[in-house]
Amino acid sequence: MSRRPVNPARRIADDGSIPFIGVVQSKSRSSPLLSIGLVIVGAIILIGYSYSGSGRPSGDIHTLSEIEGGVSCTLEVPRALPILKKAYGDSMHKVLHVGPDTCSVVSKLLKEEDSEAWGVEPYELDDSDANCKSLMRKGIVRVADIKFPLPYREKSFSLVIVSDALNYLSPKYLNKTLSELTRVSADGVVIFAGYPGQQRAKVAELSKFGRPAKLRSSSWWIRYFVQNKLEENEAALKKFEQASTKRLYKPACQVFHLKS
Repeated sequence: MSRRPVNPARRIADDGSIPFIGVVQSKSRSSPLLSIGLVIVGAIILIGYSYSGSGRPSGDIHTLSEIEGGVSCTLEVPRALPILKKAYGDSMHKVLHVGPDTCSVVSKLLKEEDSEAWGVEPYELDDSDANCKSLMRKGIVRVADIKFPLPYREKSFSLVIVSDALNYLSPKYLNKTLSELTRVSADGVVIFAGYPGQQRAKVAELSKFGRPAKLRSSSWWIRYFVQNKLEENEAALKKFEQASTKRLYKPACQVFHLKS
């Protein structure tokens, strides 16, 4: 995860010295106008340093995640779309995304050529923008409790992508939910899950999700898949890894590929 650069203005303040102060003091008696001018120039330079230290692009995933105190795997999905296309090909033409902020992912998928997309928001939306409300009115995005059967027929979608939502399920409900995800997919399920230690439980999570996120290790997930007879999609995994290497893509989250 990238870190914000140290603000140069703060370093200057810590050192106890400000550019041009010495010059101003030595010249103050002989030339007041020159002193004032130098102070103004120094102030401009300090402001410039401050903006250069804090002016990182707002769209940077890692910077945004650091501010929020963790990594959002839903934010990781749009970054991974070109890689997923290489791995799944035609299966990316009819996609269901399941997870928080699904409206943003579905909107991104709908902009892709020859792509159809739907979304399931697992938690009640307290506030949503006009675009999300429009997707919900059209039935493209639904709010549904994923601990219960999904409102879709068997193999309704070629690929199902789920992010963050599984982190809040206990093993009891995880069994039912993964069974449903594989039921409604024809070609596979892709899971984006956080790494242990990436995210701390917040008070907001407890009120919205009912429990803090449970971030599990890759070894835990693999054992779970084996115990529940969920088969890994090795062909898709291999293509995903090859495409990631070529594009220098390093996922901020764990990515698992399951067969339907």
